[in-house]
Amino acid sequence: MNDYIKISFTRVNQEQKDLLVAHLNEIGFEGFEEGQTWLICYCSKENFNEEALSQLAESYSLSFEKEIIEKQNWNELWEKSFQPVVVDDFCTIRASFHPEENNTRFNIVITPKMSFGTGHHATTYMMIKWMKEIDHKEKSVLDFGTGTGVLAILAEKLGASKIEAIDNDDWSIENANENILGNNCSRILLQKADSLDFAGQFNIILANINKNVLLANMEKLQQHLAKEGVLIISGLLEGDRPAIESTANKCKLAVNGQMINNGWISLKLAHN
Repeated sequence: MNDYIKISFTRVNQEQKDLLVAHLNEIGFEGFEEGQTWLICYCSKENFNEEALSQLAESYSLSFEKEIIEKQNWNELWEKSFQPVVVDDFCTIRASFHPEENNTRFNIVITPKMSFGTGHHATTYMMIKWMKEIDHKEKSVLDFGTGTGVLAILAEKLGASKIEAIDNDDWSIENANENILGNNCSRILLQKADSLDFAGQFNIILANINKNVLLANMEKLQQHLAKEGVLIISGLLEGDRPAIESTANKCKLAVNGQMINNGWISLKLAHN
């Protein structure tokens, strides 16, 4: 394993974070972790292009801090930063180095590696909280932007009969596949896809992504949602709701539930 470069941005808003992630992906960055006003990015030392990074930061009038994460410290870094997500007595999402949680109904083991699919505790927590309330038995589920595959895995454990999990990132597909196999799942169809341009409707759609992706895909999400289906979205800040709700209404979707956690929101939508 190569050494990695850790880049930290502070005082960044959600729009800047979304754009930075998109551009940083293009110049070799592989992993991202974010909070309300900060963004941490990782790139292997051999792929690191400081000139391109500096130009990008300058274009957004942002500064950054750089740290080298040496090879021998990488696992230690993950074990310190990757914490289990526990939702009531319902579900624990943990890494293999965490002890099994016997007080929850489900234990899902996720290999962190360069994945931050369970790092955003507030958004992941709310998605799982919604899933606890929804009957998945014999239902069809679409996990849009599956990341580590954690929500698709939980959907199968809850009894869904058909799960399609999609992502547009090669590394996410590789990592999700590993996690799906590691949790002994057999009903998840994992696919790399850049869009929702495929046939089929689903009883449950899960989308823990971000505002811009959700806005761009709202019409397609509506088309894939079965008549009595439910769409659960997250990855949103509280101030994002008006724009999301306006676009949803134009697509004949109505918000009929909201959760809030540490400034993040998650919404439940259905056909109006």
